Amino acid sequence: MFSKVNKAKLGLAVVALVLIGTSWISMQSSESAKSAPDNPKLDKLKLLPGFKAEHLYSPSDNKQGSWVAMAFDDKGRMITSDQYGFLYRLEMPPIGSGGQPKIEKLQIGAVQPGDTSSKVGMGYAQGLLYAFNSLYVMVNNRENKNFEKSSGLYRLQDTNGDDQFDKVTLLKALKGEGEHGPHSIVLSPDKQSLYVICGNHTDVPEMDAYRLPANWQDDNLFPKITDPRGHAATRNAPGGWIANIDPEGKRWELVSAGYRNAFDIAFNEAGDMFTYDSDMEWDFGLPWYRPTRICHATSASEFGWRTGNGKWLPANPDNLPPVLNIGQGSPTNLLYGQNARFPQKYRQSLYAFDWSFGIIYSIYLKPKGASYEAEREEFVSGSPLPLTDGAIGPDGALYFLTGGRRLESDLYRVYYGGSESTQAVAKAPASSKERQLRTELEQYHGKPNPAALAAAWPNLNHPDRFVRYAARLAVEHQPVSQWQDKALTETDPQRATQAIIALARHGDAALKGKLLNALMKINMGSLSEAQQFDLVRAFELVFTRMGMPDPADKEKVIAYLNPRYPAKTALMNRGLSRVLIYLEAPGVVSKTLALMDLKDEPGSKDLGLETATASSDLILRNPQYGLDIAKMLEKVPPLQQTFYAVMLSRQETGWTPELRNKYFTWFANAFKYQGGRSYVGFIDRARKLAMAHVPKDQVARYDKLSGGELLTKSGNDLALDYTPKGPGRPWKLDNAVAIVDSAMGSRDFDRGRKIYSAVLCSRCHSMRGEGGDIGPDLTQLGTRFSNKDMLEAIIHPDKAVSDQYASTIFLLKNGQSVLGRLVSEDKVNYSISQNPFAPDQLRKIPKKDVTSKKYSTVSIMLPGLINSLNPDELRDLMAYLKSGGNQSHEVYKSTDGGAKGK
Repeated sequence: MFSKVNKAKLGLAVVALVLIGTSWISMQSSESAKSAPDNPKLDKLKLLPGFKAEHLYSPSDNKQGSWVAMAFDDKGRMITSDQYGFLYRLEMPPIGSGGQPKIEKLQIGAVQPGDTSSKVGMGYAQGLLYAFNSLYVMVNNRENKNFEKSSGLYRLQDTNGDDQFDKVTLLKALKGEGEHGPHSIVLSPDKQSLYVICGNHTDVPEMDAYRLPANWQDDNLFPKITDPRGHAATRNAPGGWIANIDPEGKRWELVSAGYRNAFDIAFNEAGDMFTYDSDMEWDFGLPWYRPTRICHATSASEFGWRTGNGKWLPANPDNLPPVLNIGQGSPTNLLYGQNARFPQKYRQSLYAFDWSFGIIYSIYLKPKGASYEAEREEFVSGSPLPLTDGAIGPDGALYFLTGGRRLESDLYRVYYGGSESTQAVAKAPASSKERQLRTELEQYHGKPNPAALAAAWPNLNHPDRFVRYAARLAVEHQPVSQWQDKALTETDPQRATQAIIALARHGDAALKGKLLNALMKINMGSLSEAQQFDLVRAFELVFTRMGMPDPADKEKVIAYLNPRYPAKTALMNRGLSRVLIYLEAPGVVSKTLALMDLKDEPGSKDLGLETATASSDLILRNPQYGLDIAKMLEKVPPLQQTFYAVMLSRQETGWTPELRNKYFTWFANAFKYQGGRSYVGFIDRARKLAMAHVPKDQVARYDKLSGGELLTKSGNDLALDYTPKGPGRPWKLDNAVAIVDSAMGSRDFDRGRKIYSAVLCSRCHSMRGEGGDIGPDLTQLGTRFSNKDMLEAIIHPDKAVSDQYASTIFLLKNGQSVLGRLVSEDKVNYSISQNPFAPDQLRKIPKKDVTSKKYSTVSIMLPGLINSLNPDELRDLMAYLKSGGNQSHEVYKSTDGGAKGK
């Protein structure tokens, strides 16, 4: 259901920690193993001072599935949904009572044609809302075989007063399902309508109104490369979207779009809407990677998600920037704390839920012009803590669920028990002049209005970006004939730029020459960098929407822009390289290759997308998802160079043998870096696009020079000597032991060694004097432990975590927490290692900043990492482990292979 894709089907990149030995050592000495906490459900939680938590219920323990959505009804009862099952209703015990919720399975009226029963279950919900005496249910029925109805928004009503929902109405069927399908429903601030949000695998249905005009396109001169592993390859603009609807679901209005897979929305006390959009972890190490981020979803906002490498820069004037970049994660829930009985700061915070790393972030919003800036802290965290949904209850406590993907599910409650006041501060929310102006302009985002141009046009050069955006969209909603000439004759450079952007999006292609001439009248040297970038983007939009200029105009544009390339900053060079390479400007190849020689181009860290946001703090919180971060941080790809290399892949002319040699040699080196699971595939596809422009008699030479002969696998499997053949399975301990113990015939030493190498065990363990030192030496493993002991440590590594190899959680004074392996300490600092692939990279934590520390109860080693292996592969791996890497070991001489050494 969540923002990540196919994480349960992890490849070898995830298997890399298969034998990190945080649990092996525990088998050597039970006395050294850390004893289990008294209350593991609560012990793993990290809370801010003054806050307390209660574990209320475990639905998975009662065969009620894995709960992923919740809402409170008008009687203060919680309604929840199993991701793959039914709806439940709970009455909560008082805070601190220690009681258990009263739970009932809801009975729902008939929901499908031909249903012969009077009452059936209904669930499969990723969004729930009680409003207008109804329960609104966003059904996502990817695995729901009980319903003939498609995914969509349902309204459930009690018409006979029996406190059950006997009437079910499908308000709108939605084409989309799965983790990027239909998501949440939220009540509007004025309590008169609803907002719904859907992921980027959900088609935008026909709407009754569009605040964001429905003329979206990719709008990219960047050579299009879809994800090499196929994710979202067929998904087009505008990506994920938000709509406003009336309570009966009769009128739908598109409000915002351009998200990857934002899951939920929330409103602050000023009525402004926010969402928490997801990243794509397979894009780690690539210049189009975008971290998870908090977005202010204003009227008609566009946030620029496009499939593959086509995602827009946050600086593009035709989309809006995030309020806050957070980093890697899997966003699920977002809520606002206005009704919480918390101290004032936490009433004025968003709460952003990350499923992967088990963190609820408190996002404190501060008004800034027409929008906001924000700061974050960890409000609640735990490992593992797969957060799914949350809500502020009638008692002012924060309730949240864990689970999803059939994981163990739990219901928690967090409340404030400290000394600070929890009374709401009675004051009207502050509204800046810029915000007031923005909301006034947003009134023209709809039907044509005679007053719109007079109100909006002067604000096309407003210094506040959100105001400028709102003004341009107000113009775009008016008939083009009313403002076309005004755009072409505008003399203010910033207004002219914004007006041409609007005209490029809505005007006739026959105007192309006039648009270009209007842009070239602007004195580019008089503009700020941001204004120059907007101007270059205006040229790009004219070309993407209207095509290549005629030869005379093409030469004029080259003469206008080419002397400014290269520019002083990475942002401007990205914009200029797009346009000038598209136009095949003279000298553009040599200029761009010269930029590729720079290791740290000025401004490259300020682009808003870069992988510099990757945090080592996340790696050990959940190695299953932190592993890609660890591998990337070991050898980070050159992001800006990669952007230029991909851009040059469309260049046909201007090449000399020397330039081609330099360019294709870059690709061979690029394959040595590590990114997300699609990194190598993206690089190879760019390489192949470039090869299409090489003379036919030189293709073989440049294919070899660029590393083509090494590319026998896709994605980051490139460097692996062996890929498990599978088919894998979710190995259980008893089954795995039976398979290994019953092995007949001698085992294959070479294949066992390759499997051991392929899953990168040697990066963390030593065997026969070679390998890493994060975990214990495995040379004598088979002489001490049985097959069952070893398999149990692999399948259930958290069962016993040794203090010697455990990670430590450091709680800091600023409310944050840091997780790492404590390597050393002195009077001033703790030195910790956070990256298992770069254990020598140490981070120092000042002791004066630490309030407390404790061992993590979660092993660094992942559970179930043999799941990619078939039975024979499992037997060969176990034989190799038992042999300690010795080909002469008896396990390879015996006719019953796996039966010895047990």
